[in-house]
Amino acid sequence: MRIFVGVTDKDWFHLHASRTNVDEVNFWRPSPTATFKALDPGELLLFKLHAPDNFIVGGGFFTKFLQLPINLAWDAFRESNGVRSLPEMRQRIAKYRSEPMGPTENPNIGCIMLAEPFFWPKEQWIPSPADFKLNTVQGKGYEAEAGTGRELWVEVEQRLKLQPAAQLQDETATVAAIESHGFGKPQIVLPRLGQGSVRIVVTDAYERRCALTGERTLPVLDAAHIKPYSVLQRHEVSNGILMRSDIHRLFDEGYITIDPADRKILVSPRIREEFDNGKEYYRLHGSPLRLPLNSAYHPQIDNLEYHAYNIFR
Repeated sequence: MRIFVGVTDKDWFHLHASRTNVDEVNFWRPSPTATFKALDPGELLLFKLHAPDNFIVGGGFFTKFLQLPINLAWDAFRESNGVRSLPEMRQRIAKYRSEPMGPTENPNIGCIMLAEPFFWPKEQWIPSPADFKLNTVQGKGYEAEAGTGRELWVEVEQRLKLQPAAQLQDETATVAAIESHGFGKPQIVLPRLGQGSVRIVVTDAYERRCALTGERTLPVLDAAHIKPYSVLQRHEVSNGILMRSDIHRLFDEGYITIDPADRKILVSPRIREEFDNGKEYYRLHGSPLRLPLNSAYHPQIDNLEYHAYNIFR
């Protein structure tokens, strides 16, 4: 397993550490050209505070990296960005870019999305590895199977075992990492995605286009749950479809569904019966759903069946 020790600031860390039930964070980078290729999904990113606080103070499991407009990053993650408001986020980005940012500017930032994060109390902080240079700006990678990386992993594993019971359930990346003892690849059990991460991954999987209409205006696109979260009790990309907001509302209310057999759009006669309207929506009836290129992100048939037979009418 690989480990990446990423540099962050006290404010970002302390806001997260002060919150309860944090299931995801956006470890963002201010540059519009930022990239991140140091980890595979399920591998570990640790948080190191800026000097002179040279300590590792927590971490999380990598899920995905994407370049996102600031507004979308805020809408998806809110305080999980490590700030309390969108204006504060703009100010923080402007500070790191050393250039002013207007209140309506919406440039891209690099978003490193992490699941199952953990934030240690001060008595559990780990001193930075001896080979971690103080002038390191972004971070440094290690192999957990040997050398300094191995020593670091042993310390991290001890602390992971002290996590609250909710984070030590079966089929979590935290438990999988503990059981691996830092050896091998962690892809067998991927991190449990939070709501913001699922929204972003679904948006990216459908190439930022409504799967029913082809609409590409990002502010009006929603990641719709197929089977309600109250039923499924977890966030999964295969339970999401990117929809224009009005289509999403009709889908949730059972006026529109997707045929589980052929993945074609079905529009209920109720729209005409109840509202004497709906011509625009009936044009969609019988059209094929636009699916992600990656088949792993296709809607699961049991989720489609649930919506078609329990919600659509």
